[in-house]
Amino acid sequence: MFLSAGVVLLILWLLGFLVFKKVVGGLIHIVLIIAVIALVLHFLGRG
Repeated sequence: MFLSAGVVLLILWLLGFLVFKKVVGGLIHIVLIIAVIALVLHFLGRG
């Protein structure tokens, strides 16, 4: 579950960073941090 969430958030981060860079700003980096946390939780065995 965390792997799916992490992958989706990473894709959203890439789209947001490449397409909506000027509109969203710092929110993009918050999404990236959440995605990395979700992936780490998955690989630590909580997912």
